[in-house]
Order: sequence, then structure tokens, then C-alpha cells
Amino acid sequence: MITRPDDEETPLLQQPIARTPLPWDQFWIILFLQFPDSLVFQTLAPFTPQLIRDIGVTNGDESQVGHYVGILQSSYYTAQALTILHWSRLSDHIGRKPLILTALFAIAVSMFSFGLSKTYVGLVISRVFCGAFNGSNSIVKSMVMDITDTTNLPKAYGYMPLPWMLGAIVGPLIGGSLSRPADRSPEIFGRSEFLKTYPYLFPCAVPATLASVAWLVTFFRFRESVSTKVPLWELIKGLFSQQSDAQLPIPPNNTLASSGEANSEEVPLKPLPLRASLTPKVLTVTASYVTMAVFYMAFNSILPLFYATPIELGGLSLDPPRIGAILAVSGIAHGAFQLLFYARLHDRFGAGAIHTAGVSSGIPIVVLFPVINVLARVYGMCLTVWLCVAAQHVLTTSLMMCNPCLVLFIRAAAPNRASLGATNGIIQMVAAGARIIAPASATSVFSYSIQEGHDAWLVYYFLMVVVFLAVSTSLLLPRNPSLWEHRQ
Repeated sequence: MITRPDDEETPLLQQPIARTPLPWDQFWIILFLQFPDSLVFQTLAPFTPQLIRDIGVTNGDESQVGHYVGILQSSYYTAQALTILHWSRLSDHIGRKPLILTALFAIAVSMFSFGLSKTYVGLVISRVFCGAFNGSNSIVKSMVMDITDTTNLPKAYGYMPLPWMLGAIVGPLIGGSLSRPADRSPEIFGRSEFLKTYPYLFPCAVPATLASVAWLVTFFRFRESVSTKVPLWELIKGLFSQQSDAQLPIPPNNTLASSGEANSEEVPLKPLPLRASLTPKVLTVTASYVTMAVFYMAFNSILPLFYATPIELGGLSLDPPRIGAILAVSGIAHGAFQLLFYARLHDRFGAGAIHTAGVSSGIPIVVLFPVINVLARVYGMCLTVWLCVAAQHVLTTSLMMCNPCLVLFIRAAAPNRASLGATNGIIQMVAAGARIIAPASATSVFSYSIQEGHDAWLVYYFLMVVVFLAVSTSLLLPRNPSLWEHRQ
């Protein structure tokens, strides 16, 4: 029997904890600046398979579409994996704000470039540029941890899905309805030779413009959230003079906030060297985060492909507008559920139980893929098929709540608050490496499985293995992240 490594140190007396209000004057900006990033992924998803077909890189071979879509998605995470740790560690020294501004600029430039690309190489370069300079995935998490404590962090992460929910609503609709505007609305755009030449620029321009607006808001309204700032020039001089992290200026009073530390002595801390940050707790969270991220990315990569693939080849034969509508409705439901219920569920069951339940929901999620296709083959697109599609998205709601749970564990595992950026960077770097493999391998296995003479369910065997790995690593976490903080 597998037990969690926690109960022997559970406090006997649970004292009422006064909850700190959320700092909304800064928190709303963090929510807003995530919106462009969420919009990018959701906008590209509905039309990317059709874009690959239009470019002609597959030479008309439908089974190769998923392969090239996977490579395109993985190119972003390859670049991000090589740079995100450096951006995250740098944010511990020079602050979060300069690097968030860099990330928003990269999003704007790369999306305009993506819409103007006429070759597959151009598409890959655009995504690589965005991944290399967009460290927001890690830095935003550090920013939320900077401005919250253990009493209000779960509540903050109840709101964190809002920009992603809006992106999931608006993005698929933008990508599905604004792509190829001259063909979809010839009475309005039919005379525009520019939109005929660049049929996917219109949807790409929307997140690019929003990223520019978010850049201005962040520049003028956001206050730096770390007190460990070192002038960039001094940091560069220190690197060239081979100074170690121990020789960098020590920031004042920068300790991890917790419910019991209000009366504790404040000790000056500084960002730790990278090796010192690789504690057993950090490695445990990393294992859980990576396995969950691999499954989540593989599932999200296969889902639009499954919808777009002909029924006779193992999919549902849906067009981009309908795919976009399904993903939009799903995004609304997932975000609303987390916003309304995550904090309550966390208080009732704890982050560890919610995370384990979330990754375990991957088992029925995977099983439903072949079930839906078999029903569609036998009965056509009947009500039962649509009910199974809805059931799959309902189960995904539980999977979506794994991310805020793991953020609480990341914060608890950090050696000190001055090293939050490095801790996030380590985990996000490894997760980004896993995301390189997940989309390309999942979509390639999907393309291989639908070819004649191959096992059509091979991709689902692959997903099931990943699910069981995620469940196994989730059992290594304690039920409550505060148990780790009490032990520090």
C-alpha cells in the first residue's frame, strides 16, 4: 500500500488563520498580462492543421499533418527550455518587470511574423523566437508568489484561470473565424489581395496587438515585486569577473511568507546557487509537474487533430469553426469551475488530493477517444457521440486544477523566497523539455497510428502510459504543501 509522506508531522492543533487580502492594485495587472500569452496558443490551434496543408509541406499526405503540427509546437518549447531557467534566475537579480516586458515584446513580434510567413521554416522561426524570449510562464508564477503569502495564494490561483479562460473563449473563435477571411467573407474581404496573400495574418494580429497593449500597461502601472534587484551592469561585470552567486549583493529581508512567520525574526536572504536549489523537495515537485505537463500537452496536441481527422481514419471530421467553438465552450467551463470552486476544494481536501484526482481523471479521458470514434463510425455524429465529447471535457476540468496545486508545492519547496525565480525556472525548464517531446511524439504517434496497416489505438496506449506515470509521481507529494514549509 502506498502512503503519502506527510502524516507523522501533521500539527495536532489547527489554529484559525487570518487570511491576507489580495493586493488587487497589482494582481489585476498580472492577470491581464497573461491574456496575450493564452490567446496565442488558443488562436493558433484551430487553423494550424489547415495552414500546414496550405503551405504544402506534406505534399498532400494527410497522415503527415499531425507530424508537422507537432514539430511546430515543439519548436516553441525547445527554445523555451534552453532559455527559461536563465530568464528566471535573472529575474531574481534584476527584477521581474524587465523580463515580462521582454516576453510581451517577443509575443507581439513573433505573431506578426507567424502571420506573414509563407514557408514552414518561417513558421518554425517565429515560434522559436517567441519561445526563446518569452519567459513569462515561470516569471508570472514568481510574481504571484512575490505579492501573496500562504493564506491568500490559493485564492489568487482561483483567479489565475481567468485570462486563460478568456483566451480559450476568444482565441479559438478568432483562429477559427478570422483565418482565410477572403474565403469566409468574400463580400467584405474578397477584394483584399493582401489578405488573400496572407490569409492567416488577421487572426495572428489580434494577440500581437493585445501584447503591445499589455506591454504599455505593465511598463506604466506595474511595480517591481522583488527587493533583490541588482543593477544589470553590475551583474554583467560580476559574470565577467567570474563572481559567484555568493558574492552578489545581499537583498534585505526577503524570506518566505507563511502563516506562522509574522513574529519570526527576519533574516536577510539572497538567491542561492543553482546546485543549492536542487533539493529533494524541488526534485519531487519537478517529477510531478513534468509528468502532468507531458500528458496535458500530449492531450491538447491530439485533441484538435482528433477532431479534424476524417472519421474513417480515427477522428471526427470536424471543420475549424466547429473545433474552435468546442474548445471555446470547454475553456469557459474549465475556467469558471476553477474560479468558483478551486479555493473551496483546496480548503476541504488539500492540494495533494486534488492533484492526484486530477491526473487520475486522465484514464477515462484517454479511454473516451476510441469510444467516440467507434460510435461515430457506427452511428454517425449522433447525440451519444456529442455526450461523450462533453463527458471528456468535463473530466478535463479536474485535470486543469493540477496546475494551481503544483504551484503551491513549488512555493513550499523553494529554499527561500529570494530563490523563487530559480526554483520556478528549474521546474519550468524541465517541464519545457518534456513539452518538446510531448506534442511531437504524441502527434507523430497519432499520424503513424492512422496509417493503413498500423494499430489505430497505438496513440492511446502511449497516453495511458503517461497517465500512470503522472499518477505515480503525484503520490510522492504530501497532502498539504504547508507541511514542507513547517519543516524548513
